[in-house]
Amino acid sequence: MHSADCLLCQTPGGTVLWQNQHLRVIDACDALYPGFTRVVWAAHVVEMTDLSAAEQAELLRIVLLVEAVQRAELKPDKINLAAFGNVVPHLHWHVIPRWQGDPHFPQAVWAALPSADTAAQAAQAALRGRVQQQLNAYHQALVARLASTL
Repeated sequence: MHSADCLLCQTPGGTVLWQNQHLRVIDACDALYPGFTRVVWAAHVVEMTDLSAAEQAELLRIVLLVEAVQRAELKPDKINLAAFGNVVPHLHWHVIPRWQGDPHFPQAVWAALPSADTAAQAAQAALRGRVQQQLNAYHQALVARLASTL
């Protein structure tokens, strides 16, 4: 089931890294947060409880797999997991690697961007650059792990 007015029913929501018949894993292509990954349920449902127990288990298994690969490949200070759906009411999980030097740390990435001096901005840009260099290896490792789940 899809909804004609739902962004995640009508578009992938980012660069698709892997998908099966139930869900897709995408690179959110967030300029401030390289490695930001989403796990999107394919059918248009809004809440986790709209899924069967087996579907819930499959979705959470993939979310946790994405987290594990982020930890292994990107080595962030923290991983944020979120499933809001307030803006896009289609079941999806955000898996966001976080570093103490990122622009919002320790606040949520959706918080107002705090002001940063020139030195902090340069440090944040350097951090993003380091993570960007790791993205190809992260994506390859993630796709390999996801492919082995079949």
